[in-house]
Amino acid sequence: MPAQRSIVICGGAFAGLALAVALRQGLGPDIPVVVADPALSQRPSRDPRATAIVAACRRLFETLGVWGQVAPTAQPITDMVVTDSKLQDATRPVFLTFGGNVAPGEPFAHMVENRYLIDALAARAEAEGVELRATAVSSFASRPDGVAVTLADGTDIDASLLVAADGARSKLRERAGIATHGWDYDQSGIVVTVGHEREHHGRAEEHFLPAGPFAILPLTGNRSSLVWTETRKDAARITALNDEQFHAELEQRFGLHLGEIKALDRPRAFPLGYFVARSFIAERLALIGDAAHVIHPIAGQGLNMGLKDVAALAEVVVDAARLGMDLGQADVLERYQRWRRFDTMAMGVATNSLNFLFSNESTLLRTVRDIGLGLVDRAPPLKSMFIRQAAGLSGEVPRLLKGEAL
Repeated sequence: MPAQRSIVICGGAFAGLALAVALRQGLGPDIPVVVADPALSQRPSRDPRATAIVAACRRLFETLGVWGQVAPTAQPITDMVVTDSKLQDATRPVFLTFGGNVAPGEPFAHMVENRYLIDALAARAEAEGVELRATAVSSFASRPDGVAVTLADGTDIDASLLVAADGARSKLRERAGIATHGWDYDQSGIVVTVGHEREHHGRAEEHFLPAGPFAILPLTGNRSSLVWTETRKDAARITALNDEQFHAELEQRFGLHLGEIKALDRPRAFPLGYFVARSFIAERLALIGDAAHVIHPIAGQGLNMGLKDVAALAEVVVDAARLGMDLGQADVLERYQRWRRFDTMAMGVATNSLNFLFSNESTLLRTVRDIGLGLVDRAPPLKSMFIRQAAGLSGEVPRLLKGEAL
């Protein structure tokens, strides 16, 4: 049996911390797990964003012992409504509705504020004995029997495996020479939290407007998180408006079905794009989350795809350890890549197609998509299939996403 060295994870956000906890629980205390990220010094987290956590990923967090700390601040999505209209239209006809449960009492998704989930993951990682280092990975050198990792504070770590969870602009991916293919959209996503007079009753709404989707996602209390797609030029203009002007733009899209509304924080715009790494692995290196793939937020699957990477890589590594294999050897990592890359490519094609179909002014395409949405709405088996797909419960599902411990 090979001598098992440390596992080093570069990146201390959702994917990196969740992987660290999963590996620690699955491998036991004998193999050190280290998470390196300068952002770990900023605790508690101040991330103002919110994220939809689908049912499969909620099961992962429950199995890791994290969901109990997050649940009181999580808002179940009990209903989903899809509309399609032009900005100036007086009405927004509903073309598709989804019930919110994948199983009795189990919503297909919850809205979670990022800061609570990050803090719960960091606390669980520390409780499990994961070493959290508030510094970056400055360099690494892979060799057949291990990888030498140097941290920015001068620490050297002899590891079996290095994991890049360092985001879309991954330095580790770049240093490994892994190219990406994809493109930028001429769109930005505006993110803002809105307070409203009336209760949302857990209903999420997605308005398809010519510039892109305008998603209203329920938070606890009379609040909602908006993910609002505009062209890059218009997004820059809108986020630069004063409060009164921004309110006018917001009200025109949000409407008054929940009563008076008010932005509770400053809107911020993020450029949107699509890319997939040409390989999810290199010698002694695995990519997860945004380091491996970035997709359009139209289907709300970006973070959840990263958590699927976590579940798959953790299962592959833990299975290898039980067989006495070297955790970072090529065939172990190749199993991870086979598991995740096809699903990632398929989701990328789906989100690109949806964005093309819905983000345009074409009357013909609008007619086609509205007929399609109407047909799906009248076909319960199709709706059930789409809900299970959206909840992350279709295909070959890793154990953690089924709620099973490693």
